[in-house]
Order: sequence, then structure tokens, then C-alpha cells
Amino acid sequence: MEIKDTKKISSSKLFSMTGGEGQYSYVNNSSFQKMGLDIAKKLMQEEITKKLDIDKNIFSPPNVFRIADLGCAAGPNTFFLVQDIIDAVKSKYESEEIEFQVFFNDHSANDFNTLFRTLPVGKNYFANGAPGSFYERLFPKASLHLVHSSYAIPWLSKVPEKVQDKSSPAWNKGRILYENCKEVEFVYAAQFADDFDTFLKARAEEMVPGGLMVLLFPSVQTEANPPKCIMVTIFELVGSSLMDMAKMGLVDESKVDSFNLHLYFPSAEEVKTIVERNGSFKIEKMQQLDRLMPVIEKLALVIRAASEEVV
Repeated sequence: MEIKDTKKISSSKLFSMTGGEGQYSYVNNSSFQKMGLDIAKKLMQEEITKKLDIDKNIFSPPNVFRIADLGCAAGPNTFFLVQDIIDAVKSKYESEEIEFQVFFNDHSANDFNTLFRTLPVGKNYFANGAPGSFYERLFPKASLHLVHSSYAIPWLSKVPEKVQDKSSPAWNKGRILYENCKEVEFVYAAQFADDFDTFLKARAEEMVPGGLMVLLFPSVQTEANPPKCIMVTIFELVGSSLMDMAKMGLVDESKVDSFNLHLYFPSAEEVKTIVERNGSFKIEKMQQLDRLMPVIEKLALVIRAASEEVV
């Protein structure tokens, strides 16, 4: 299968979650994401048991099972997730002889130093780093048995070009996302569809037949008005704050007008349409989980850890 030209991936500065282990680091402010993983854990393990369709006798090399976590950040959530996957695979195959190789992926600006410094003591897998954008090939053909990604898919490969073009109806003046503007929302949706299609084609090359991919990310209800959903509203507040700062003379308004987040939160129906049109994968299970309601102060720290470097 031919992969789309990846030269379209933005060559601008790459941003990561706030690194280190300080007060405002991602390591200490990713409780929202951990809540999602905890809710999804049972469902993920059940689907691994039922739908992973690989004969352990054909693991290559013998008895080696390869896992990739795409968009792993700096931990610690990725470590909990990887162990949950390993436990489910071992239970499915009823074997203690399988060896596990885990690839932790994020782009090159990620704090891999903190990630590998905090690897669990006594881990039962071989850990490897895989720097690079998951909107391009990262691994050899047919080399991965299970791919996972949580909370990373909404991050686009780049800001849609039209929202930065002053001559375009989608010029995003005074906003940093796509709230309350259908033209802007449309080009964000188109960028997501293009990026997710590229993501799927790359993974189809890298995964073995019968392998499984598990994706967890914030979405909006199909019948909902996306700009009014909580994740969009949260970042609308960030944009509003920046505009208030511009009015106070603390930052140039033109800088706020030129600043846009490369984030898009799709509906389940959008995801289903893209997967079916792509044709590389079959959806075995799609389920919208319970809405998360973290304490607002903690949520503010989560948003800061995720977007501080971008801002």
C-alpha cells in the first residue's frame, strides 16, 4: 500500500507536553488522561482477548510481541497502559514465555529523558524510543502486533493553512480554535480527515495481519454542536484570555490573530467515515465512554501542561 507524501507535515517548530518533573509538568498534571485510561482499561483488555487474531507460533522472532504507544509523552500514563496491554496478551495466550518489546513514540521535542529515567523498576518488557511524527512511517513493514494511542490523535500535523490566510473566509481572527465559525470548523475537519487517513495508511504498513490497534481520544457526540462541546470551550477560554491581554496592551493583537492551535475533536461518525473510506482497517468496537468531570483546578493544570509550550 502506498503512503501519502509526508512532505506536507509541518516543518515548523515542534512542541511537546511540558517536560521535567516540576509543578507544572505533564508528568504531574495528566490526571485527566489517566481517568480516561482507567475507564477504558476493561474494554481494551476484553477486546484484546476477543479480537487479537495472531497465532503465537508465528511471532517473529519466536515469542516476541511488539507494542507501540504513539504519542506517549513523558509518562507515567504510558507505563500503566503498556502493563495493562501486556497483562491482557499474556492472559490471552496463557503463556509466560512471550517476550515483549515496547516502542515509546513521540516527536523529537518530547522529554524522552524523563520518560526513560522514570521507567518502572522491574519492568517485564524491553523498552525502546521511536522519535518521529506518527503521521509518517515509523517502523518496518509488518513488525508491530499491537498499536495504541491515547489523547494524541486530536493533535493535527499542522495548523490548517486557510485559517492563517487573511484573504480566506476561514481566516481565524481573534480565535485560536474553531469555535463559533463554520468556515474555520470546516477546514479543521478537513485537516483532521487528511491527517487521520495518513495515520491509518502508515499503521497498515507497519502492523502484522491479525494485529490490533486501540485508539482513545476526546470526541464530540455526533448530534452535538462541536464548538459548544467542553474541550473546544476550554480552549475558547484560553483564546478569550489572550484577546483580553491584547486589549490590555500586554501582547500584540496581531500575534493573537496569527496564533492557532493544531487541535481538532471529531465525532464518532467522522472517525467511522474516515476509517471506512480508508479501507485499511475494520472497526471491531467503537464506544463513547462516560464523560470525565475532573476538578476544575486540576483540569486547568492539565490544559497548561498540554499547551503551555505551544502558547
